[in-house]
Amino acid sequence: MKCLIIAAGQGSRLRSIAEAKPLIPLRNTPLIERVIDSCLEAGVDGFYVVVGYKGSSVRAHLEKVSLAKNVPIAIIENEEWERANGISVLKAKSHINEPFLLMMGDHIFDPEIARLLIRQSSENEGIMLAVDEDLKNPFVDMDDVTRVVTQENLIQKIGKGIEPYNCFDTGVFLCDPTLFSAIEKSAEEGDDSLSGGVRNLAKQGKAKTVPIDGLFWCDIDDPNNFKQAEEYLSSLAENCA
Repeated sequence: MKCLIIAAGQGSRLRSIAEAKPLIPLRNTPLIERVIDSCLEAGVDGFYVVVGYKGSSVRAHLEKVSLAKNVPIAIIENEEWERANGISVLKAKSHINEPFLLMMGDHIFDPEIARLLIRQSSENEGIMLAVDEDLKNPFVDMDDVTRVVTQENLIQKIGKGIEPYNCFDTGVFLCDPTLFSAIEKSAEEGDDSLSGGVRNLAKQGKAKTVPIDGLFWCDIDDPNNFKQAEEYLSSLAENCA
């Protein structure tokens, strides 16, 4: 299965650590490379990565990763990277015509989350979103996380700041190409975000959820998230030593 990673944003809240957010080293491995490694472990055999801000630096690193890991990585440019993240997804429309995983370039996660989705790929129509039902997860930034209301494993609502909610969007999706037309329709209505496309599919009953049952994930969005993730990965390394 192929994977689309969107890594076009500026990441201004982490500017104190590095200029290009996807290349921020977390325990000596850049964020974007950690995403790729987790996907490879889950069974992904090829990647499309959408780059934007500092795109030439990210491209150069990914070309090295592609050679070192012997895995195809196609780079897609998004010159409109200042717009909502749905635009980055749409940039891949002409490249993908089969089911695919969709990842954020700044979310690190247990590979088992991706495996959960891949195992259910034959049942997917539209999108499946891995969701975290732990509403007290200490790794979650409540001011920034995308919240979800799910009922009988179908998304009812999704967005930042919504109330009430019963789970969090982990940023790990299984999609089919209908996502592209759903985002296009949402953009025509004034919302060019990925969540806008998901809301469009939810209205059709084509946006399912899959609980991650306590598996680790973290959106590396600010220095606090970065420190949390660094400490977590350090504790894992110590336990494995």
